[in-house]
Amino acid sequence: MNDTQLILKTIAFVKEQLKDAEGGHDWFHTERVYKNALLIAQDENCDLQVVKLAALLHDVADSKFHNGDETIGSKTAREFLKSLEVDDSLIDKVIAIIENISFKGGNFEQQYHSKELDIVQDADRLDALGAIGIARTFNYGGFKNRALYNPEISPNLRMSKEEYKNSEAPTLNHFYEKLLLLKDKMNTETGKKLAQNRHRFMENFLSQFYAEWDGNL
Repeated sequence: MNDTQLILKTIAFVKEQLKDAEGGHDWFHTERVYKNALLIAQDENCDLQVVKLAALLHDVADSKFHNGDETIGSKTAREFLKSLEVDDSLIDKVIAIIENISFKGGNFEQQYHSKELDIVQDADRLDALGAIGIARTFNYGGFKNRALYNPEISPNLRMSKEEYKNSEAPTLNHFYEKLLLLKDKMNTETGKKLAQNRHRFMENFLSQFYAEWDGNL
């Protein structure tokens, strides 16, 4: 099977897996991450096949929607790639990215490093920033029936991975607990440049939000 056939089969598989997914973690999220990854990869010395497959499969079964099972994504991806008789060494590289891409509260040490992970991680983080990042954040907050904002509940910047995973804080807290931290966690030069504009957009949004909340606009 050539690369084009493999990518087309992977796209079809991911679309089917995510056909009923929450709007911030659906096929269109995956497609945007895929496009971001291809853009970033243009300026990096990397294995493009690994980047493509990892970007397409990175959210194929998000633990948030599978009772917190952090193994289901990598298991689903591995079984799919094995069914296509993909080489084990390629599968292992893709799975390592899937297992290490998540933010997880930001207070943990990443155990795996590769240029391909850097690229896909930046591509995924870019989709959590800017206008789309804001839309995804409030979409997920609505999906979980969370308050938009509560001035009495401060963001928690020192959460453990478990606290982060189980947090039920108002949606706006997520900007401070994750989104506004991502700009300084980008890996690639392209990712850093793209993150700057999206970060500023979010800062402007928050200024407008607070002004409207306080009745100043």
